Formats: sequence, structure tokens, C-alpha cells
Amino acid sequence: MAKWLHERLPKDCRVLVSPARRTLQTAAALNREFEIVPAVGLTASPHGLLEAAGWPKTPGITIVIGHQPTLGQVVARLLSGSKDMDWSLKKGAIVWLAGRLRDGQHEAVLRAAMTPEMI
Repeated sequence: MAKWLHERLPKDCRVLVSPARRTLQTAAALNREFEIVPAVGLTASPHGLLEAAGWPKTPGITIVIGHQPTLGQVVARLLSGSKDMDWSLKKGAIVWLAGRLRDGQHEAVLRAAMTPEMI
């Protein structure tokens, strides 16, 4: 998964990582600088994670390496608009979302969804 990402990401992308050991190991596989951010950790909330990532206003690409169920809740919120949905994301999965402004409203666009078995 790190190789798939590495081939597609710009050098200047921002990487936010939970302080948990497993997420730090995942981040290390990217061979990039990263920020350890408690707001994406085990007790993260969808709102806190989005705020830490600067969604939707921070320009450029931000990768978040975090945990379920928060990551699934964030994806559900951004793609469906519902704040009360849980979407299951498989360990090691990548969900690549882009933001855009349409008719004055911020919206999320699904760019890719990958699981380790797909590679």
C-alpha cells in the first residue's frame, strides 16, 4: 500500500499520524516526514480529525494514518453528508478523497478506494 501511495503522492504532501505504534510503523513505510498528531489517535472524533487535517480549506494533499471507527465515520460524513454513519474500512485500506467547491458548497470527491488485496 505504501508503494502504491508513494508512486502517486507529491513530495510535499502532509502526513498526519496517530501516536499509536502500529500507525507509526505504517507511516515509516512511506519514507516521508510525518507529524504525530493526537487528534487522529485512538480517541479521535471525526470533527477533531477533520479539523487537524484542515478539511476542507487547507490546500494540497494531506494523508491521515489513523484508526477505525473514526476514519470510516469521516469518510461517511464527507461522502454522504451524514454525521451519524459508521462505514467499515479494512485494515491497511486507502480511501483517497479530494475536495472541491461546487456552487459555493464544499464537497468531497472519491478519487480511489483500495484494499491490500487489490494490489
